[in-house]
Amino acid sequence: MPKNQLLGKRSRSFCLFSLLFLATGCGQVQRTPPAPVMPAVSVSPNAVTFPAITQGAASTPIVVTVTNSGTAALNISSVAVAGSNAGDFTTTNACSGAVAAMGTCTISVTFVPTASGPRSETITLTDNAPDSPQVINVSGTANPIAITLTPPKSAISTGQSMQFTVSDNDADDTIAWSVSSGNGPPGAIDASGTYTAPSGSQSLVATVTATSKTDPTKSSSASVKVVAPGQLTSTNNVQVAQYTVSPPASATVSVQFGLDTSYGLTTWTQPAPAAGGAVSLFVAGMKASSLYHMRGVVQFADGTQFLDADQTFTTGALPANLVPTITATTTPGMTPQSGIEMLDLINFGTATSQYPLAATDLAGNVIWTYNPVLAAGVFADPIKLQPNGHFLINFNGGSPDGVNSMMQEVDLGENVIWQMTGAQLNTALAAATCTGCNITVTGTHHDFAALPNGHLIVIAGTQQVISGTTVTSDVIIDLGDMENTGGNNPNHTPQPVWLWNEFDHLDISRQPMGFPDWTHTNAVIYSPDDGNLIISMRHQNWLVKVDYNNGAGAGDILWRLGYQGDFTLLNADGTADTNPFDWFYAQHDPSFTTTNTAGKFSLVLFDNGDDRGVSIVAGGTCGVTGQPACYSTVPLLQLDETAKTATLVFHPTTTDYSFFGGNAEVLKNGNVEYCESAGGPGTAGDIFEVVQDSTAQTAWKMQITGQYAYRGMRIASLYPGVQW
Repeated sequence: MPKNQLLGKRSRSFCLFSLLFLATGCGQVQRTPPAPVMPAVSVSPNAVTFPAITQGAASTPIVVTVTNSGTAALNISSVAVAGSNAGDFTTTNACSGAVAAMGTCTISVTFVPTASGPRSETITLTDNAPDSPQVINVSGTANPIAITLTPPKSAISTGQSMQFTVSDNDADDTIAWSVSSGNGPPGAIDASGTYTAPSGSQSLVATVTATSKTDPTKSSSASVKVVAPGQLTSTNNVQVAQYTVSPPASATVSVQFGLDTSYGLTTWTQPAPAAGGAVSLFVAGMKASSLYHMRGVVQFADGTQFLDADQTFTTGALPANLVPTITATTTPGMTPQSGIEMLDLINFGTATSQYPLAATDLAGNVIWTYNPVLAAGVFADPIKLQPNGHFLINFNGGSPDGVNSMMQEVDLGENVIWQMTGAQLNTALAAATCTGCNITVTGTHHDFAALPNGHLIVIAGTQQVISGTTVTSDVIIDLGDMENTGGNNPNHTPQPVWLWNEFDHLDISRQPMGFPDWTHTNAVIYSPDDGNLIISMRHQNWLVKVDYNNGAGAGDILWRLGYQGDFTLLNADGTADTNPFDWFYAQHDPSFTTTNTAGKFSLVLFDNGDDRGVSIVAGGTCGVTGQPACYSTVPLLQLDETAKTATLVFHPTTTDYSFFGGNAEVLKNGNVEYCESAGGPGTAGDIFEVVQDSTAQTAWKMQITGQYAYRGMRIASLYPGVQW
């Protein structure tokens, strides 16, 4: 066989045994066998993550598309849901049976969480695809249900209704309402959140609760203070009402009142007991024979406020023969210091029955009076509003000073809290153990000073026989804790603990006004800065500072201010004032004009001027030939206790000469108010508010006719800490 034929035969044999996929040089081409016929699965999305929603809400469905990308039908035998939170997802399966090649089906998933936090499940497809089963991870986060009630706290009257609004972050949730109370029937609340308080006279605290029905562990509560309406009653004073209300929780109470429902005036604010309870307030400052509107204001500790319903009260009439005759005038274009005027009046002659104590508004309308049964010739000197809202009053009359004395503490409703007669004081002095206390006094008179620690400093008359003459002088007594601040004197019994006797500390030979009324002490003021006392001695023409030292002082005289005293008088420009007439004489009622009361400070007083002539002749007076005229002044002095200088910074001469009584003070607006006890004409008292400058222009004036005004004092209102 030829060689080339042999080679061809071998080649063909090789082709027969070659691989089927490829052969060259064999004379023909072999093809790839076809792919097997089978289904294939793709899932989109292959994992499902829901945005966060609120527990109990339903999400927007997410659709999962299952695609058969194979060449044979996809036979899905099951779609199974599993996982610890499978109940929080709703699955709608449209993938069942056969899915043709290149066909699709869908599974819809909705997130409906029944609890808060991360939630998850799996969806498993079992089918005839090679990669079966296919697992789809499903997850979502559920925010907890949050319920808020509005308003969270409120206060209403018994029998009143109010609407609560619930804010629920689960729009599909429903609310269960309830109400409870620990101190009485709670009232009722309906399905719309309208709460109705119980009727009646009992105040209570109700708790309104809104609870999620989706998750009963989620709720919100609101507090409702239910306040029974306050009650108005009359008092011993026809111009004073008493308002009583019982807050059910810690609160403060005040009363707004006025001639109409705009009110305009407010009482002071007083606390209820810590856990709630009755609070009674006197409503005072009303004109007689007038109808007033008033409502209680209850301010709870949690910030809620209850405004009681408007009520009316008609004040009684004042007997015309008892009402002081008063005129008050404001200078056009001027604005007096706001407040009221407290009048300490003295009756003479046929007017002995007129009110001795009265408060007026700045128009002269009488808004409060006190008229205890007094013996003829007995009058008040003075009356002072105390921090507890009561008035402290000293009564006395006759000669010597202190005779027929009686001190009283009274409230606005004319209830006497305690009283002390001169005889009771002498009993207390006899039993006292303090140095010098075992003496006999004529009684208390002219003034007193109530100290921050509850102690009461009083002036009392005492007598000694000097060279055959019975001489009257005074003692200063600390009666102890008369206000029971320390809790050891509930009956307000005088317990003398310190006494200062002028006979022991003054030169008996210095007698500017002679005997028998040697010193005639008429004022005492307490200096908080050093704990000492400043005493006004009218018949010595001096203010004397005494070492009291809050009850521990030895009683030494620290200085004497006035003519022949320890201070040098200076003019406002700092030059020496050598005119002895510019000192004060027979003065009354000094008062501090600065917040500091020791070292460098200022005070003002009423200078009556009765014996101004003693500066040029022994026993001098005024208004006689060779002696100064009778006139009164109001000196405001800046004192330097170290340099012993007294600078006259304001020194107007008063409109009229007043031979007795009087007072002076600097008001909040900087003006000076002073009282001319015997201003005239005739029996009359005049009170002036003047500008504190070189003009001393009158801003306001009051005149009381038929009575003298021992003191006329501007006070903020009838309540401590309240400005009218």
